[in-house]
Amino acid sequence: MQVNETLNEGLKRELQVTVPAADLDGRLQEYLNEVKDNIRLPGFRPGKVPLGHLKKVYGRKAMAEIVDKILNETVREAVEERGEKPALQPEIDIPNDVLEPILDGGNDLVFTMSYEILPQITLGDFSNIEIERPVVEVSDEEIDEQIKRIAESNRPYEAKAEGAAAEDGDRLTFSYLGKLDGEPFEGGADENAQIVLGSGQFIPGFEEQLIGCKAGEEKTITVTFPEEYGAEHLAGKEATFDIVVKGIEAPGELVIDEDFATKLGLESVDKLKEIVRQQIESEYGSRTRQKVKRTLLDQLDEMHQFELPPKLVESEFEQIWNQLTGNMEQAGRTFDDEETTEEDAKKEYLGIAERRVRLGLVLSEIGEKNNVQVTDEEVQRALYAKVREYPGQEKQVFEFYEKNPMALASLRAPIYEDKVVDFLVELAKVTDKTVTREELFAEDEDEE
Repeated sequence: MQVNETLNEGLKRELQVTVPAADLDGRLQEYLNEVKDNIRLPGFRPGKVPLGHLKKVYGRKAMAEIVDKILNETVREAVEERGEKPALQPEIDIPNDVLEPILDGGNDLVFTMSYEILPQITLGDFSNIEIERPVVEVSDEEIDEQIKRIAESNRPYEAKAEGAAAEDGDRLTFSYLGKLDGEPFEGGADENAQIVLGSGQFIPGFEEQLIGCKAGEEKTITVTFPEEYGAEHLAGKEATFDIVVKGIEAPGELVIDEDFATKLGLESVDKLKEIVRQQIESEYGSRTRQKVKRTLLDQLDEMHQFELPPKLVESEFEQIWNQLTGNMEQAGRTFDDEETTEEDAKKEYLGIAERRVRLGLVLSEIGEKNNVQVTDEEVQRALYAKVREYPGQEKQVFEFYEKNPMALASLRAPIYEDKVVDFLVELAKVTDKTVTREELFAEDEDEE
């Protein structure tokens, strides 16, 4: 194999690779010798077919397999010998008019491989990173409020007396049939719907028109769906609903005591408070970690500037752009609705793609230099968590990830990133700052 560099410009590389015809023929002879005992041809005993005849019958097919194998081997060997790390899989170029004579035998295999290499990254001093970690202290009042919400969702209801009218706070059982221009629409019917009047479960104006209804009563109400309603065919449209009230129940008293805790499967109210506190702390902790990670990544981005592989950026941008435009199309929105233009949006999201690629390379370099590892056990836990998201399809999900190394790598990547982030936070100067819940969950402009 002979390798000649034909392009070395920035991160771009192009190599011309030549595999002599003699090497190809040698591989073909080895291949035919290996398979000859298993080939059955009319007029020949097993294993007695002359190699020349085998070559005539199977040579072209065999040479195609050999060329494919050589391409994979050569690409790997060429970059390893040069000590380079391609950003993406190298592209191979073999013109068809060159490939055909090679398959027939007697010609050198000459092809071009082009690729971009990963840049050399000089890592910054991570001890200079300063992070202000927002922390919310969970108060007893907050725990009590959450327990009240839990109790409210488990509030008992009792049927009201015959002929009693529905009031705010009552629970109604009813059927409804929604219509647009007099015609029923998809998803607009239910035979046994329930609603607590005043809860705001349904679209604005719906619940208010049920106040004063009585069990057995039939009525038609008219409402207008919000402009931002999720279903595009309903957004902003006026609709009617044919209602049949089947039952009205009045709310019972809320009592938070040991019996209430027992009904929830807990031994005491104190245990309920402990669990609620843990849930709130977990929610706040997750958001705090998200904020800390964002601050850390911002500083890493400012700290590292280097040339990025154009095709890697392009690939990342296309992924982001396809997701963005797909979401916009699904929501029925345009760039005008977002108060921008397609050109300006592309510039913005190209910048996001460049940031992602830069940070991905930096985190990868940090992890490699500091021997950050993701264990098989950690990947398996992530896989089981993913499988649990698809009840009833567990087998198919397992098979999908087992057969798709790239999909399995997508489970490994966020674990690796989080471990690198944890490593960096340990080195950084971190100070805690007590904030309110509203401050913790307030979104930054960039997050929006």
